[in-house]
Amino acid sequence: MLKAIKKEITLGDGRIITLETGKLAKQADGAVMLTMGNTMLLATVCSAKDAAPGTDFMPLSVDYKEKFASSGRFPGGFTRREGRPSDYEILVSRLVDRALRPLFPEDYHAETFVNVTLYSSDGVDMPDALAGLAASAALAVSDVPFGGPISEVRVARIDGKYVVNPTFTQLEDADMDIIVAATLDNIMMVEGEMKEVTEDDLLEAMKVAHEAIKVHCRAQLDLMAEAGKTEKRVYCHEENDEELKKDVWDKTYRQAYELATACNTDKHSRSENFGKVMENYIESLGLSEEELAKKKPLIARYYHGVEKEAMRRSILDEGKRLDGRSTTEIRPIWSEVGYLPGPHGSAIFTRGETQSLTSVTLGTKSDEKIVDDALVRGKDRFLLHYNFPPFSTGEARPSRGTGRREVGHGNLAYRALKQVIPDDYPYVIRIVSDILESNGSSSMATVCAGTLALMDAGVSISKPVAGIAMGLISEKGGSNFAVLSDILGDEDHLGDMDFKVTGTLDGITATQMDIKVDGLSYEILETALTQAKAGRLHIMGKLLETLPAPRPDLKPHAPRIEVLVIDKEFIGAVIGPGGKIIQGIQEETGATISIEEIEEGGRTVGRVEISATCRDSIESALARVRGIVAVPEVGKVYEGTIRSIMAYGAFVEFLPGKEGLLHISELDWRRLESVEELGLKEGDKISVKLLEVDPKTGKFRLSRRVLMERPEGYVEPERRPVRPERSDRNDRGDRGERYDRGDRGERGDRGGFRRR
Repeated sequence: MLKAIKKEITLGDGRIITLETGKLAKQADGAVMLTMGNTMLLATVCSAKDAAPGTDFMPLSVDYKEKFASSGRFPGGFTRREGRPSDYEILVSRLVDRALRPLFPEDYHAETFVNVTLYSSDGVDMPDALAGLAASAALAVSDVPFGGPISEVRVARIDGKYVVNPTFTQLEDADMDIIVAATLDNIMMVEGEMKEVTEDDLLEAMKVAHEAIKVHCRAQLDLMAEAGKTEKRVYCHEENDEELKKDVWDKTYRQAYELATACNTDKHSRSENFGKVMENYIESLGLSEEELAKKKPLIARYYHGVEKEAMRRSILDEGKRLDGRSTTEIRPIWSEVGYLPGPHGSAIFTRGETQSLTSVTLGTKSDEKIVDDALVRGKDRFLLHYNFPPFSTGEARPSRGTGRREVGHGNLAYRALKQVIPDDYPYVIRIVSDILESNGSSSMATVCAGTLALMDAGVSISKPVAGIAMGLISEKGGSNFAVLSDILGDEDHLGDMDFKVTGTLDGITATQMDIKVDGLSYEILETALTQAKAGRLHIMGKLLETLPAPRPDLKPHAPRIEVLVIDKEFIGAVIGPGGKIIQGIQEETGATISIEEIEEGGRTVGRVEISATCRDSIESALARVRGIVAVPEVGKVYEGTIRSIMAYGAFVEFLPGKEGLLHISELDWRRLESVEELGLKEGDKISVKLLEVDPKTGKFRLSRRVLMERPEGYVEPERRPVRPERSDRNDRGDRGERYDRGDRGERGDRGGFRRR
């Protein structure tokens, strides 16, 4: 049995991270158990000894999984076991993948699987920021070649101070939340959201993160040395033909360079032209079918390098991009709102050859998304879904559901826009972005289209949000570089950086950055952020030209919602026994009503949400609910309904669930022998004034005559005695049982009271 090896990392606040190897999962190429408090993550790595024939890329798979048992919970569903990964698990997997992938050797093509599993958590420390450290440590104690180590940390700004790896509770008070991945020397990945912070604030947070990461990396190097894994495996995954490579470069580079500087703005024709150069070269070789099958993959790989170098030299030497723009120029933009009549809001945003058709749907509480992850439970009232169909790039292939890329791009746009949704907005909002054309930065097109669609729907966002993707072309060492605004797909693929920044006119709301090279100075980062701000503000101007502010009202077919906050004691009265009262209100008014208990101002209250597409329905339902929770006021006039007629008067429901006696002597100034003399009957509407509430019994005494002009010379007649056994409908039976208002206000089929 191998002896377990441990290394400890002490954080600035005294918390300790422990990395342990040699105890668990020893048949994997590398395995490390990371422990921080009661949070435990097991990371493993397995890599094939050889690459599959014909593979010319890095087939890396990273999977992050949370066990429900880690927090002492059962999974949902009929099977009661973990199933497909949640969106959150996919997002954490992508965070780790994006940090690891650039650091494998370019010619290493063996299938490699990294798995990180959460086995224990008490809901205090956040495991997503620890997953990258665990994965890198597993690679460090393996013989898999890797250019790390790396680590990831979360940085939050709380009360103006930067906090590394905050707890769940601490994060609630943050105005900045980013995760940064880096090696000892370079930042590799950044992703996060913030509440309109400045570029300098974001840059400072990156620096704080990098200092913490350096400590993690040194601990991994010590762990690797103690585990005896400083020597990595020897491999040969690429077949090379240096003579053929030189020939490809000699005969195609000049043509490729001419195409790179030709300023062709059409993506497909540009791609075809580059493809013809390689086809012409292959034809010139006069190869047999057998020779072609062997050499074509090599030619394609070498020619890809030719294209990449031609594009990069064109930018660095002549300042010319593939479509002829300068490094700071934004592609032409056009946008339109209200294009789709069915949704509650819609917009088209087109920038160059990237286009998003986005819709907004407004819903009620019943449309909330239920979140039931291993560590996080709750409901989401703001949803954003991003779709990337194959036709958007002209590909002839089927669409097989939502992929990881779509989840990741949608999450970035979601984080960008959620900052401007009012906290008390009563509607559930769903944004759907369908990418109809793609040539770079479709997630940023989603942000722009989403902003326009929200405003078209009449959503009262605090400020519009725009987004831009920045690129980088640099020579080794970083002395000669060019930051590119609004990158094309090819500039993303062939370049060194994909840096997306979203924000309002006043600050950044979200960011995502992936670095594909070693060596990215803070000077380059600062240049990119400054240039991104200028581009973002240009795009914002175009959005505001299309629609300068949210529409003043919702679309006619959008649901209307009114929210009423009531005392907790009235919740039962509104619901009624078995839901009878609330169901009756919904049936009679056509409105939809939901009630939930919430904490407000340190006390528990009821939040009543009433929705309908018809304003009259909402007003009617509101009146009914307000009537139930209203406290009767002596001296106030009410519009009531006669519920029953007796010999001595009528019982009038003047508020929902509240009846009072309208004595025959209070019907009119003249003496009446019966109620029927006035032609009144059950169900008639009648205006009454509340004269008195009996302090002992809670009975209500009403009057109609006081609302009428008193006859001149009127003399008050002798009032008839009230029959005590029938004087109030609140007395039931011979037992004389008395009813009054209770905690839940339930009283049989009339509501509002309970027996005591």
